[in-house]
Amino acid sequence: MNGGAIIGLIGMLLLVSSWVPQTWETIKTRKCPLNMQFIIIYVTASTLLTIYSYLIGDWIFFALNFLAAFQSAVNLVVKLREK
Repeated sequence: MNGGAIIGLIGMLLLVSSWVPQTWETIKTRKCPLNMQFIIIYVTASTLLTIYSYLIGDWIFFALNFLAAFQSAVNLVVKLREK
């Protein structure tokens, strides 16, 4: 693993871990305080970037966007069930 990949991996882990407390709180309370429009845009963008990173073969970018899409999708599901 080269230096660029290590930097990318650390960045990915930090960014994904920043979503963990919110996602955990959403699961625990079954309430999502996030704005619905933000969640929809975030899920869509992360999903599209997941597809793109797969197509270009960038596994760090793929893992980052897959995990971000998954965590924001959890928030979306909870938000939809609130209404």
